[in-house]
Amino acid sequence: MTLLGVAVVFLYGDCYMVTELRVVSKMAKGKITKKTVDRTRPGERDQFLWDTDVRGFGLKVTPAGKKVFVLQYRLGGRGARTKRVTIGPHGVWTPDQARQEAMQLSRLVDQGIDPAEAKRERERQQIELAFDAYADHFLEFYIRDNWKRSFAMAESALRLHVRPVLKSKPLPSIDKADVANILDRIPASKPAVRRQVFAVLRKLFNWAVGRGDLDRSPMDKMPAPPAPKSRDRVLDDGELCRVWKASDRISYPFGPLVRLLMITGQRLEEVAALDWSELDRTERQWIIPRERAKNENAVIVHLSDLAIVELDALADDEPWPKAGLVFTTTGDTPVSGFSKAKARLDRSIAEDCEPLKPWRNHDIRRTVATGFQRLGVRFEVTEAVLNHVSGSRSGVAGVYQRYDWASEKQAALEAWSNHLGKLVNGVDNSNVVSITARKRP
Repeated sequence: MTLLGVAVVFLYGDCYMVTELRVVSKMAKGKITKKTVDRTRPGERDQFLWDTDVRGFGLKVTPAGKKVFVLQYRLGGRGARTKRVTIGPHGVWTPDQARQEAMQLSRLVDQGIDPAEAKRERERQQIELAFDAYADHFLEFYIRDNWKRSFAMAESALRLHVRPVLKSKPLPSIDKADVANILDRIPASKPAVRRQVFAVLRKLFNWAVGRGDLDRSPMDKMPAPPAPKSRDRVLDDGELCRVWKASDRISYPFGPLVRLLMITGQRLEEVAALDWSELDRTERQWIIPRERAKNENAVIVHLSDLAIVELDALADDEPWPKAGLVFTTTGDTPVSGFSKAKARLDRSIAEDCEPLKPWRNHDIRRTVATGFQRLGVRFEVTEAVLNHVSGSRSGVAGVYQRYDWASEKQAALEAWSNHLGKLVNGVDNSNVVSITARKRP
């Protein structure tokens, strides 16, 4: 490196002492290493050290002493204007890392691609296409109004299983290995959850492709996880009674949540996200809005005597409907942690005698449907209560059969409520208040 400067010398006794040596060279060359970077000093203007191994790779030193790695290049031959792109500051980048980045950027130049434009695009992707932000956009502008499955399920799948893995990774950087990693983290004992997460992610990436934010989905030709085996577990009357009584020993919010599952037969995520504004005590109705219902159909659920008593207790005997979530521990988000709550419930059940045979929360819904059939409820009414689109409510029948079965649904839920009352108290529903005369803790 050639040094041009001025040395100021003082004679002190028999010795000469150099007090200043200022570098003024602007076009020094040499291999950029940690040693040469550390020895390079600032001047009155920007100083440059150009690497002898990689053409255009350089170190810029500002008058303030900041050291930054750069690449200088031309697009279009010798007559083209010289451009310069910043790689990054010394300390964040080592000389070897910066040299490797310079080589990659040089290959872009050889392909006729402007590295500065490529860098700006990467920075845009880091902000606009970061997965966290994009997932919010996807939920709000697609899932909420366009997906046949429930908004709550999609939001939960992303929040619990996808966001913790992908975080703010840009969409174009996500590949099949990332998706496989997400699915592999879900226990094999939860095949339905794997399929739900797979479906939500596939829809998100296809939506991004359709909008032009991705050229191709990383899930193209990726097989869906196998479907869970069809379950037929139904709780018998004795088991229902034990679950009910054990739920009385489980504190808010999970105890009353389980009882409302048993009373209404609705889906776990629908009950868990229940809002007071959806309830009407005078009309004895719970209206599940279409954005929360699985099949994009608003559902009217009759509130039986058992349901009214449970909700009165949850409202602390205050007038309702009112605002806010019915089941929440934060005040802002619906309750979660169902697996741990189910484990506590199972331990409470086992306190009576032996544990129940393995069962899941969703088995309650199947049990309610089976109970309806035992009570003589028509199949069409059962499907209407459960908001289940199949059989009598699918295909051509679903298009032309528009009867809502309102009075029949009310009768079915009251009959089921009376059946539960007899199981728990051994009496009919006229004495139902004695079953659930409880206050919210």
